[in-house]
Amino acid sequence: MPDMSASASLAMTHLVTFAKEVDEDKVTPGVLGFIVFAAMALAVWALMKSMSRHMNRVDFTQVPDPKAEQAEQPEPGPEPADAEAEASGQGKQKQG
Repeated sequence: MPDMSASASLAMTHLVTFAKEVDEDKVTPGVLGFIVFAAMALAVWALMKSMSRHMNRVDFTQVPDPKAEQAEQPEPGPEPADAEAEASGQGKQKQG
């Protein structure tokens, strides 16, 4: 079996020289970063298109709820005496 340490050290020397060539002040995502970003952008575009298609199929007609209409109408009953007096104009007289 060949000695792997020699090939590993040779690979490391090539990687170290490559690392020295890269400007340390510049950090870029590279090709892999672009591919990931493009795939995510494509997925978002496809999801938005699908959502738009599904939202166009939705029918927003609303059927009124008969129970809610009955709850809104006040039940007929006796009115308070103060309300009847104010309605007829016989409310409390201003003193002064």
